[in-house]
Amino acid sequence: MEAGKVSETVLKRSILNQIGKRRPEVLVGPAIGEDCSIIAAGGGKAFVLSTDPITGTVQDIGTLAIHVTANDLASNGADIIGMMLTILLPVGFKEESLRTMMQDIEAVCRQLDIEIIGGHTEVTRAVSQPVITVTGIGSIKEGEVIKTAGAVPGQEIVMTKWAGLEGTAIIAREKKTELLAKYPASFIVGAERLLEHISVVPEARIARAVGVTSMHDVTEGGIFGALWEIGAASGAGLEVNLEKIRLKQETVEICEFFDINPYMLISSGCMLIVTDKANLLVERLESEGIEAAVIGRITKGNDRIIKNGDERRFLEPPKADELYKVV
Repeated sequence: MEAGKVSETVLKRSILNQIGKRRPEVLVGPAIGEDCSIIAAGGGKAFVLSTDPITGTVQDIGTLAIHVTANDLASNGADIIGMMLTILLPVGFKEESLRTMMQDIEAVCRQLDIEIIGGHTEVTRAVSQPVITVTGIGSIKEGEVIKTAGAVPGQEIVMTKWAGLEGTAIIAREKKTELLAKYPASFIVGAERLLEHISVVPEARIARAVGVTSMHDVTEGGIFGALWEIGAASGAGLEVNLEKIRLKQETVEICEFFDINPYMLISSGCMLIVTDKANLLVERLESEGIEAAVIGRITKGNDRIIKNGDERRFLEPPKADELYKVV
């Protein structure tokens, strides 16, 4: 198998088909497109849980680790409580670097008002670079859960920020020397600074207040992968205008430089939101300084279509992220 998330076919055949449901407390379990599990806590309340590793980069690994899991929890509408960390370090890793990593993690936790509630740290020959896996927990009322699977035909799709946001920043940091052969240092800095926009917690809060039925943060597989997952999870089709999907110029340039597709590049910090109130939501987001646009709509059936002028193409299940072609 290739690097990155396993394909939808393998996920269904070798993972999901091996799992049985046996606990009534589990309200949402593993499924295509669902990044969180939800467990009833009694009294109309529920706990939302999500887990994610950071494997595609070393720089800013602590910052990315917390934001990625926080984004998953926020996409389900949860109020985030805390995170548990599993940190695997290669032999010879310096304690000073571990301390810096934890300081970065704690800075994000302070920013988001969440707490590190436990975990495990180990030096092992099984890894050649640091790997952090974060398991997050949040709380929500049972009746307020927002799932990826909540999209309904006739609703519109709102996208926040820019496709390829996270991947652009990672590539700029990991491949700085190569990029400096063509681009000025200021360009690289601009690309790196896209990580400052990686949290979707603010837009999730605004979307909850406006009223939405589905939210999905755009991670591995990029914007095309996330769109497919919304359709697959909801049992619906969709029609999206490619010209409405926003890209930063840094993303366009870096993707051309490495000959990769920006629409299939990891994009944490970008969120897809499905709602009956798309124009109002865009207005509220932009009033808070968050770029947003209506990029398409949910349709009946299973056709997931990307329009580009007169051209129409069908989306396919997400493949390995474009990031792994570069780093």
